[in-house]
Amino acid sequence: MTKTRTHQTRQKSQSGDLPNWNLNDLYRRPKSPKLKADIAWARSESKKFRKAFEGRLKGLDGNGLARAISRYEKITERLGRVMSYGHLLHATHISDAEISAFFQTLQEKVTDISTEILFFTLELNRLGETVLKKQLKSPKAARYAPWIRDCRVFRRHQLSDEAEKLLHEKSLTSHNAWIRLFGETMADLRFRVEGGKKPKQMTLADTLNLLSDKKAQVRKRGAKALSRGLAKNIRVLSLITNTLAKDKEIEDQWRRYPHPASYRNLSNQVEDEFVDALIGAVKDSYPRLSHRYYRLKAKWFGVRKLNTWDRNAPLPEDSNRHYSWGEARQIVLSAFGGFAPEMSEIAGRFFDHGWIDAAPRPGKDSGAFAHPTVPSVHPYVMLNYHGKGRDVMTLAHELGHGVHQVLAAPQGALMSDTPLTLAETASVFGEMLTFQAMLKTEKSAKRRRILLAGKVEDMMNTVIRQIAFHQFEERVHAERPKGELSAQRLGDIWMEVQRQSLGPAFRFDDDYRNFWAYIPHFLHAPFYVYAYAFGDCLVNSLYDVFKNGHPGFQGKYFNMLKAGGTLRHKELLAPFGLDASDPDFWQRGLGVISGFIDELESEF
Repeated sequence: MTKTRTHQTRQKSQSGDLPNWNLNDLYRRPKSPKLKADIAWARSESKKFRKAFEGRLKGLDGNGLARAISRYEKITERLGRVMSYGHLLHATHISDAEISAFFQTLQEKVTDISTEILFFTLELNRLGETVLKKQLKSPKAARYAPWIRDCRVFRRHQLSDEAEKLLHEKSLTSHNAWIRLFGETMADLRFRVEGGKKPKQMTLADTLNLLSDKKAQVRKRGAKALSRGLAKNIRVLSLITNTLAKDKEIEDQWRRYPHPASYRNLSNQVEDEFVDALIGAVKDSYPRLSHRYYRLKAKWFGVRKLNTWDRNAPLPEDSNRHYSWGEARQIVLSAFGGFAPEMSEIAGRFFDHGWIDAAPRPGKDSGAFAHPTVPSVHPYVMLNYHGKGRDVMTLAHELGHGVHQVLAAPQGALMSDTPLTLAETASVFGEMLTFQAMLKTEKSAKRRRILLAGKVEDMMNTVIRQIAFHQFEERVHAERPKGELSAQRLGDIWMEVQRQSLGPAFRFDDDYRNFWAYIPHFLHAPFYVYAYAFGDCLVNSLYDVFKNGHPGFQGKYFNMLKAGGTLRHKELLAPFGLDASDPDFWQRGLGVISGFIDELESEF
């Protein structure tokens, strides 16, 4: 087993000393006595809990229900701590067979223990409204009303206790097993990048980084290498995609969800029609946003059509500035501090206490995320930092999540979690603060133009690209019931939605047709991606309110984050005078992107 770090270490790179996180606040090592004791406690407590409450919720008074929920929350938090450690350790050691086995064993133990308490939410959902209303008259029980509300949203889709138990226990050998296969496959892949004295074998993260290089030949070599590597593995990646789509279809049918995205929409506390309105608004905006911007970019590059590897290319006049890790830290913390000192102070803890893992390395997850762990500990942030401007924005994005998670933690293990749509609002707001701060301090007209173009491209990736991803998912899940989709068909769907979203300024060739296969969201969290577009449009509207001097904005924003999962969108946005159900709401957010493009066009 790879020796795990018990203190924060730093890894040398072109970007300076990059941190590797310190997981000691969870557990010191995989064989930690504390970890073993926590698993034993959770196993014992879950059995006692089941014996005390199974079949008895209806007969409890309000205070009794509150005591039951409190005990359930403590077990949930302890199991969450165990799984957080396993997930974070595995995320940086995916190629380590022993750590993968350790993580799998943890999942099996936690699944076994959590089966004991599975009855609780099922029984809670079967309580009649009259009984529950009486119980919630107790102030102690009423504290948990938001969590009970969110549980009962799914009551119409709940199966028998036996069926729920079967699905819960089999998840490790069905859905989760395929997710593990995908993760380990992608972590082990090496992409042969031509050029230089001899070809380089590069990880997915490092290969993707080449696609935003200033030199066209470097971008092209990266794209070709990515295409070849994915093509060699497309059979297994297509099999994983088909299997998980069928797995979802079967469960959706049993639970009687009307649409493949319905579960996600319920989790996000939004109606199907509400999401459809967002999707429609973004799709209608393609000509005036993405098509117009990329047409302008082609002119900047002096070409009739862009290649797909030019999508994230810096402007020709861009010096391809490299940001050291120290610079990135200063930029983000200064931007957060300019908004509110408390925001900078919270984000600073991540740097000071080893809560960030930024160093790219083989066997590490290729993406970026902020993991909340559990309220009794603290969040962790992971990214692969290469020193580009986009990496600075990724850091701001994930720290936006991290600040949100810290502020929401006092709500407790059951109510600190938020719908994805609001979680992405906090992260994108962190990006917007950082961008605006960098723009404000930049005196050079050329650098301002580069920053503005970079922000527009980030918005293209956050809004246009994510809605195109959503369309890809919709079509895959719509066709899967008719039979397995070939790699050719998956590539066809991908190419069609990419042509629609990116527009006529691009030249599409077959090398691009397998690029759907490396995107983990399609498998880990189906229909997650529209939350990014939701968050971006919401942040654009929120920032507009802030810029116009809305009284007490910072305090209201912090209250929104501190609410965790206790309030719904309408309640959270009302203090800002915003209503996401208003048809003009999405146009207001998209209008901000259009305004940035107008500004770039006027300077061209």
